[in-house]
Amino acid sequence: MSFRLTSTAFEEGQHIPLDHTGDGKDLSPPLKWTDPPAHTKSLALLCEDPDAPRGLFTHWLVYNLPAESRELSEGITHAEGYPNGTLQGTNDFNRVGWNGPKPPRGQSHRYIFTLYALDAPLDLPAGARRAQLLDAFKGHVLAEARLTGHYGRGEVQEIPGDPLKKKALQDRESIHTAPLG
Repeated sequence: MSFRLTSTAFEEGQHIPLDHTGDGKDLSPPLKWTDPPAHTKSLALLCEDPDAPRGLFTHWLVYNLPAESRELSEGITHAEGYPNGTLQGTNDFNRVGWNGPKPPRGQSHRYIFTLYALDAPLDLPAGARRAQLLDAFKGHVLAEARLTGHYGRGEVQEIPGDPLKKKALQDRESIHTAPLG
């Protein structure tokens, strides 16, 4: 089985719903993943927009997620850290936590969520930036899982209303969780 990242809010390559954007409620999307490789000691997540006008733009950094965790729920707060050791970094909006897509009008942008399985927790304080995170990753990445969504201003994105269709969007393997609080 491969390491996979999914969401009940959108499928791979599909539109990110309005509620998860800066034009909507700006809630972080719900994410789930399958079992990481053996010897994983922590997980880290980056969400980046490679289509931003000034180059790569970071929307979210989460690190030191416990290896046992298999999901991040919708609407994670902007706290720097949580009791289980999970920390959030400073995004390119200069804020800790999630800030959703809000690209200039025009072409749809890609938002790439990358989950890293690491062989050690990262020795970083809360609020770290992308460059610090990538530097701390060196020599510690066991595997990566990606999920890409799209968003363009004025596009319509909806989460399926039918609970069965919503559930079908999510791969239900390995739903072990490590609560944030």
